Amino acid sequence: MNGLLRSLRRVLIALAVSVSLIFILLAAVVRQPSIRRLAYPKGPRSSAGILRRHVEFLTTTVRPRGADQPENLDRAATYIGQRFREAGARVSEQPFTERGRTYRNVIADFGPLAGDKLIVGAHYDAFTSTGDLPGADDNASGTAGLLELARLLGVRAPQSPVELVAFTTEEPPFFGSDEMGSAVHAAQLQRSGTRISGMICLEMIGYFHGQQTWSSPLLGMMYPSKGDFVAVTGGWPDRELARDVKAAMRGAGGLDVYSFTGPREMLDASDQRNYWSRGWRAVMVTDTAYLRNPNYHTKRDTSDTLDYEKTARVVDGVFNYMIR
Repeated sequence: MNGLLRSLRRVLIALAVSVSLIFILLAAVVRQPSIRRLAYPKGPRSSAGILRRHVEFLTTTVRPRGADQPENLDRAATYIGQRFREAGARVSEQPFTERGRTYRNVIADFGPLAGDKLIVGAHYDAFTSTGDLPGADDNASGTAGLLELARLLGVRAPQSPVELVAFTTEEPPFFGSDEMGSAVHAAQLQRSGTRISGMICLEMIGYFHGQQTWSSPLLGMMYPSKGDFVAVTGGWPDRELARDVKAAMRGAGGLDVYSFTGPREMLDASDQRNYWSRGWRAVMVTDTAYLRNPNYHTKRDTSDTLDYEKTARVVDGVFNYMIR
């Protein structure tokens, strides 16, 4: 009997060790742990106050910003274009007609004309299928971040081409279709033969409070339970881009940064999906949306619920990657 118990104990220990090693390997693949940091250079930093003003404009003056309010989307697009021009960008618009209405992406180019281009985008429309919703975190926060990136690039130009794109028609009824503004933009890039180094999607970057939930217990074991970090997410083909963006964000400081690498099908709930479908690397920078923010797609998603200091650090991190 004692011999049987000892054998059983050895089997259980071996099994526990094997399971632990598999978990460690899986966590390494998914999280891509790294201590690498890209030092942030002396120079401009993002302003929490400016970010707040952009979000307040988008959530009040041009509210609601849904597909059925094209006049508000036009006012938002005009505001975005003005901010891009003030930053010294080469500004253009990409109008397109879907379901009998005209919508427009707003584009700002910085840096040299030649070379592989980095795309950074955020959608400025908001979910309004259930009413007059403000859409502060989703996605006035990402749009404000895009405008702050333009201001920073106007002070310190990148050495390689950078294109900032404010997308429209990300939300229903367009989501997942070729009618998304990002799908229209990506298709035009492909037709023109533009060389793309990668794409960064800013999708909800303003909420840093409370409990962090996860879609599975396994992810809960790998990542923090407190919602005070930013995530860089991408598929396996995007892992190098995710590592580099994370290193730049860590180097900017002021905020914990984690990355997630997994099947793209788990992560295709925003504009990066339309760059993946054309063979380009893309990552999403996010506060994890509904996994953290209880105000997602509700009237509670207001400007006063966001943490603008932490949002500013997210912007610094992306800017650090753009000027590396």
